[in-house]
Amino acid sequence: MGPAVTGPAAMGPAVTGPAATAPAVTAPAATGPDATGPAATVAAILLAGGRASRVGGAAKPLFEVDGRTLLRAGVDAARSVGASTIVVVGPRLDDDLAVTWAREDPPFGGPVAALLAALPHVDADEVLVLACDLPTAGPAVAALPAPLPTGVDGACLDDGRRQWLIGRYRTTALRAAASALPDRGQDAAMRALLGGLRVEPVAVDPALTRDVDTWDDLRAARGGAMTESRTLPPEALNEWGGALAERFGLSEGDIPISLILDLARDVANGVARPAAPLSAFVAGLVAGRAGGSPADTEAAVAAVVEMARGWEDR
Repeated sequence: MGPAVTGPAAMGPAVTGPAATAPAVTAPAATGPDATGPAATVAAILLAGGRASRVGGAAKPLFEVDGRTLLRAGVDAARSVGASTIVVVGPRLDDDLAVTWAREDPPFGGPVAALLAALPHVDADEVLVLACDLPTAGPAVAALPAPLPTGVDGACLDDGRRQWLIGRYRTTALRAAASALPDRGQDAAMRALLGGLRVEPVAVDPALTRDVDTWDDLRAARGGAMTESRTLPPEALNEWGGALAERFGLSEGDIPISLILDLARDVANGVARPAAPLSAFVAGLVAGRAGGSPADTEAAVAAVVEMARGWEDR
């Protein structure tokens, strides 16, 4: 997953690519609501809790593309197909969104563990599954069949490879497959969860599924521009960050440059510019006392940002 930057979405509309051959069916297909009966209900699970190691640990769901964060683009895409419940799995990144927040335990357990953490919150016939690093979330979701056709357990986009995290599945089939996995799906591959189900591939052009994994991906999604965005490119600070890491025996992942830049921006805008370095220090102190893991850092930064955004309304 390539992960709130402003740029072109990795998932898009037009279906133009070749369809891949479906894997062997080893589990019976679930039957959905009768075509003549009530319409199938749908919920959504959005995955927003990856490590984002290729962008220095930045919060990719908050990358902005075309004036919207990738997280909000995913929420809007889910709403567009009638999702009654939207569960976002990851750290609480945007309190303005009308969603349910969930988290796999322990964090960073992978997409399968994240899905299993969200399923208890889902009460619908079908569930949309979407990674929050896709600039083309709206068109990508629109390319999926809705409701699912009879005789299949789900459908996912296929750009030459199965894109399991741009899919729509029957909730009962997901629950049954999940029940067979050990360790609550920790570090399991998506194929381990879905490979035994009847998942219909939807052939699309790769442009529709191009996600944001790297800074170059983000730059491309934004049409080549990296200015006036929520998340500044870290290149200008890489040398200094490397020197700090070497001096104090830190690893590259211990210094999430973009996350701290975002924190400084939000505090400067919501409180005052001099409050930015003070807040960064406090976030580091809190994260260190909590254990110093990447998740501790994310949580501390999120808490400070939440305070800053509500400061003027106190």
